[in-house]
Amino acid sequence: MILSKINDKYISYVGYSKDVKKRVLLHNNSKGAKFTKGNIWKLIYKKKYKTKNVAMVEEYKLKKNYKKRNLIKNIYLNKRLS
Repeated sequence: MILSKINDKYISYVGYSKDVKKRVLLHNNSKGAKFTKGNIWKLIYKKKYKTKNVAMVEEYKLKKNYKKRNLIKNIYLNKRLS
């Protein structure tokens, strides 16, 4: 999960990647998903899975679970601000 501040609001984006560092770099160079273009993104949460299928199922679940995404976002922001 990556995070960016847009118009004084923190926005998260969830995605799957084999190479997380490279993927974040692509997002920050406007070569990632259309949604992420033009913003600076910071990796705030990652999790490793044994297979691509399991990873993609879990990615989909997190994408749709805004309550969990907000919890992860708030934990990150509270650590950063304290």
